[in-house]
Amino acid sequence: MGGHVLTFGETMGLFRATDVGDLAEVADARIATGGADSNVAIGLSRLGIDAVWVGRVGADPLGRRVVRDIRGQGVDARVIVDPDAPTGVMIKEKRTPHTTRVWFYRSGSAGSRLTVDDIDPHLVESAALIHVTGITASISDSARETVHEVVRLARRSGVRVSFDVNHRRSLWRTGDPAPVYREVAAAADLVFAGEDEAALLTGTRTSDPAELVAALAHLGPSTAVVKRGAAGSIGYHDGAVLERAAIAVPVVDSVGAGDAFVAGFLAGYTRAADMAACLDLATIAGAFACMGPGDWEGAPTLDDLTLLENDDPVSR
Repeated sequence: MGGHVLTFGETMGLFRATDVGDLAEVADARIATGGADSNVAIGLSRLGIDAVWVGRVGADPLGRRVVRDIRGQGVDARVIVDPDAPTGVMIKEKRTPHTTRVWFYRSGSAGSRLTVDDIDPHLVESAALIHVTGITASISDSARETVHEVVRLARRSGVRVSFDVNHRRSLWRTGDPAPVYREVAAAADLVFAGEDEAALLTGTRTSDPAELVAALAHLGPSTAVVKRGAAGSIGYHDGAVLERAAIAVPVVDSVGAGDAFVAGFLAGYTRAADMAACLDLATIAGAFACMGPGDWEGAPTLDDLTLLENDDPVSR
């Protein structure tokens, strides 16, 4: 499958507390950036896949930081600088050594003002794959319409579509996100979801992950993957179900691990690897992301992939 992977959405400035404790008490924080769509683009670039990210940032220092970080990782960042809205912000608190909480300050942000006119149709038509997230479909009406229009154009152009539900309850204080997500999932070739997200889309109440991933696939995609965190993952493709255990690693920060997992799977998928190989690569990428702080900094490169092989319990 030739061509690039295209994704788009909001990337924010990230302030991460350096010490364990309540934000009301800790004194220091590090500045970084992060956003689900650009995290996936960076993960793909590190794994040797051409990636394009489109997004809006404010005419401010955090916006410049976002552009610098994404382009610095080899992603072709097509950026609209919005003079009338600020770059969004997220803040991470490490309340316990093993627990991270995140607060988002994105209302009225530049990223939320994304419109379909920001996406060059040629970037869609010439892509090997379009990757969209439920976050982008949730941050504003214009961003939601952008997701739907890009997916429609991709379908008309014969371009494959990947969808990661990535539900954020804070973006749906009113209304029901399930119909929005189901519409995108029905048009996608590949869907990723957590267990709760898969239940939200399908209305399925089951503790059997095989039933859950099959119900997700029955919405329309030929391939579905349920991300189960420390319990591993399970994939469905053309009626076949395949499970993978997680890799046991010391967890520093699990935020962004799901995006690294998706990037690993898509790196295999765009190279026409089979489901087993895609899940293996996804599992390794997700494990790497857990071992360092930051949304994308721990994502592996191709040279990194063998470093966990001696401790890799994934069945092959």
